[in-house]
Amino acid sequence: MAKTDIITRFLIWRLKHISTKNFVLILSGVIGILTGLAAVILKESVHFIQHWLFETLQIEYANFFFILYPMIGIFLTYVVAKYIVKDHGGHGIPDILYNISKKNSLIPRVKMYSRVVTSCLTVGLGGSVGLEAPIVVTGSAIGSNSGNLMHLNAKKRNILIGCGAAGGISAIFGSPIGGVIFAIEVILLEVNVGSFIPLLIASVMGSLTTMVLIGNDVIFSFNITDEFIAAHTPYYLALGVITGIVSVYFNRSVLKTESMLENFKNPWLKILYGGGVLGLMIFFFPPIYGEGYNTLNSLISGDPSNLLDRSPFFSEIDNNYFILVYLLLIIISKPIAAALTIGSGGSGGIFAPSLYVGGITGFLFAYSNNFFGSYIPLPVAHFTLVAMCGVMSGVQHAPLSAIFLIAEVTGGYELFVPLMLVSAISMATASYFNKNSLYRSQLIEQGKHIPETKDEQVLDLIDIRRIMEKDLLPIHPDACLKDLCGLVKLSKRNIFPVVDGEGQLNGIITLDDIRDIMFDREKQEAVQIRHIMHSPPDSIQPTEGMREVMDKFEKSGAWNLPVVDNGRYLGFISKSRIFNAYRTRLIRQQQE
Repeated sequence: MAKTDIITRFLIWRLKHISTKNFVLILSGVIGILTGLAAVILKESVHFIQHWLFETLQIEYANFFFILYPMIGIFLTYVVAKYIVKDHGGHGIPDILYNISKKNSLIPRVKMYSRVVTSCLTVGLGGSVGLEAPIVVTGSAIGSNSGNLMHLNAKKRNILIGCGAAGGISAIFGSPIGGVIFAIEVILLEVNVGSFIPLLIASVMGSLTTMVLIGNDVIFSFNITDEFIAAHTPYYLALGVITGIVSVYFNRSVLKTESMLENFKNPWLKILYGGGVLGLMIFFFPPIYGEGYNTLNSLISGDPSNLLDRSPFFSEIDNNYFILVYLLLIIISKPIAAALTIGSGGSGGIFAPSLYVGGITGFLFAYSNNFFGSYIPLPVAHFTLVAMCGVMSGVQHAPLSAIFLIAEVTGGYELFVPLMLVSAISMATASYFNKNSLYRSQLIEQGKHIPETKDEQVLDLIDIRRIMEKDLLPIHPDACLKDLCGLVKLSKRNIFPVVDGEGQLNGIITLDDIRDIMFDREKQEAVQIRHIMHSPPDSIQPTEGMREVMDKFEKSGAWNLPVVDNGRYLGFISKSRIFNAYRTRLIRQQQE
């Protein structure tokens, strides 16, 4: 009660002294700081666990423990998620998109801390996923609940969710611009100048928080000083196509693997089989343990030899051909490993795996070119970084986020031209095969639809049952024309649903159907309704979305359609009623 009184007094004071616009700016900075703190806690916790496992314990044959570590991590994650924090794992960003679209930007309070705990266990013990999505979820939840606590409307909460996402990406990568672009491109459906400024503030504060607490210890940071050479353009064009194809493989592998794991109804069996297969994969391919950014650091420096460290069979092999094959197998294995981690009960995201697969793809492309003695040698570091951008663009359908993220972490914009080129081609290639990003594809697999445009978002807010018209007078199929003429005198509508004694819709009759015979006294007595009724051009289920409803109106050419539930008549929907509801919703959103 005391807490409620304090908040109430503060809100009253805020309304008197601070405008909503300025208050959102203040909140955005606070959200950026809190998200930055969460990022620091998560990163340092994961590093501590990994250091403790591989340095403090001094295990001589640590590779054998790779089989057990991921399974233990997924098991602990599931136990903590189910019995302690009570928040299931899985992909976080699709859930955020769904909450924004369908739940008025309300995100459960538990997500402000649950993903930090569960992802720490999953990734620290070797789960082959990244920390970016958990931080985005954490920051988004902080933004949503801050807005809800301060009694802000859904539109303002939406902006604060974007602030949390921007602050999270900025804190993880030290990339303020990349964080803002990610929030705009992936999280938010609509952005204007009023919402752009809070995103900037939150992103900057998230980055500053990590800099103050742990310095410039971002996940990966490379300084590129070599200039872009125009003669390499044909190679970048080819790389764009290749990264697009790899993106398609990545998305389909993740979806297929997760779909197979769904067949296990027993969660403990899912952990056993999923974690066991993941452990075996890491046993043979240690570079896919955890996030894998150390591997990318090695590739950027042009030294792939340490990829075979801790490998039980290949550590003594020094053969370039074998390294090429080994890298190709890692590209094939990493998406499956990421899906096994999340699908079997772990917590994390596919952000880091997509960058990881992209980096190895680019390195393999340039390294192979140079190894086989191409006429033009290629800079391995450049192609590694640019391919990271390409695969991220193709997987997430977020080309601008990929461009600015990689441009910022390289310490300059020398690669801006190839980043733009590869990102665009990869996106186009991936879109040819997969219309949706991996996030949207995962929602579709779950039977969830989120709007892609502002119009769809407004339509989705319209509830069929609220705009359904029930003033149409029904008539029984055994009635005669005379009875219908009596209803015509009473009704203000020109449509009459034909409904039997059990409430089932048998058909409809319009005034046009009876205009020629309604004044004929003989036919009024002789003609039964069942003989002149006809089926409606289509019907609507009360559970259907407004997008499906509008498609039915467009295909049927009708202006009114009946609403039925398993054949039972409920009412009618008219285009004019939908248009009025759409206009009302649109005006309300603009006023907010």
